[in-house]
Amino acid sequence: MAPKATLETGRAVRLACRNQTWTEQTSGLAYGFAQANLVILPKEHAFDFLMFCRNNPKPCPLLDVTEPGDPVPRNVAPDGDLRTDLPRYRVWRQGELVDEPADVTSLWRPDFVSFVIGCSFTFEAALLRAGVPVRHVELGRNVPMFRTNIPCRPAGVFHGPLVVSMRPMTPSDAIRAVQITSRYPGVHGAPVHLGLPERIGIADLQRPDFGEPVPVADGELPVFWACGVTPQAALMQARLPLAITHSPGCMFVTDVPDDTLAAG
Repeated sequence: MAPKATLETGRAVRLACRNQTWTEQTSGLAYGFAQANLVILPKEHAFDFLMFCRNNPKPCPLLDVTEPGDPVPRNVAPDGDLRTDLPRYRVWRQGELVDEPADVTSLWRPDFVSFVIGCSFTFEAALLRAGVPVRHVELGRNVPMFRTNIPCRPAGVFHGPLVVSMRPMTPSDAIRAVQITSRYPGVHGAPVHLGLPERIGIADLQRPDFGEPVPVADGELPVFWACGVTPQAALMQARLPLAITHSPGCMFVTDVPDDTLAAG
């Protein structure tokens, strides 16, 4: 396993993934560089998915879309390879998860279109710089993610619930987090909900649908952001013959500086 301290740039993380010397989640790596979710689909479904992203910009903020058959996201990582440069992928057939490989080169097709979608790991660096603690980073865990009862706006074959990521914070830190993350609309922006998880269909904060649980201390609020795992819930509903995504928490790390995604 590559030493975490050496993975300080997007390129370093990508090469470590490509060589399979880094196969774990990417939160806390390459601070200062934007991280991204990934969805890879056949071209025949690409327009519907593009419209799904346009209809749901909070969970699906697009950073790049590739040409059919091209595995290089030229706008965000010109020397990257979306077939190899993530720690782990998910392979979906008929809406069912069938594999979680570290490389999808053998599955690649000339009609594949890739969607690179902003990730909340990006704004975590801004939170930490401002002195706002991020619990899952402190604990070395993957962020907890939950399906909600909030429906996404459908497009073509794609529909499903909003998925959110959760970070527990004191009320004062939650206010600062809203102020900070609202400047990053390209990576989910401000939270979509604070406190009262049952209001958005979450029964137990210690049983996330994706990622790992983190403790919520007395006096803290669970703060929820729209999450780029939302497309995976939509893929389950669409039941495409084949689709590929990132494994939750195992992101594509770009060459895009975080600050360039800040508004104003």
